Amino acid sequence: MKLIIATIKPFKLEEVREALTEAGVRGMMVTEIKGFGSQSGHTEIYRGAEYAVNFVPKIKLEIVVSAGMADLVVETITKAAKTGKIGDGKIFVLDVLQAIRVRTGETNEDAL
Repeated sequence: MKLIIATIKPFKLEEVREALTEAGVRGMMVTEIKGFGSQSGHTEIYRGAEYAVNFVPKIKLEIVVSAGMADLVVETITKAAKTGKIGDGKIFVLDVLQAIRVRTGETNEDAL
């Protein structure tokens, strides 16, 4: 099993969710986060005052899938989240050693 952690731009969430659903993903966790990468934040003007925005709003997706499905999920997120501009996000793929469905006690891929 693989844990896929992706950070994307907030306005891309629905498009990414729809693409993942079509690809067969049955569930995901979504968190609103703030962070920075290459863009290192930016400055904005509010009511005539300029101020620095050091952390940019992002969405973090966490998805656990079977190892055989991981490449498809990564490709789907990449295509759906891409704008071609700086700050499109990152994707990390990690191994998952165990999964347990609390309600039924099912384990590993049965728990997905």
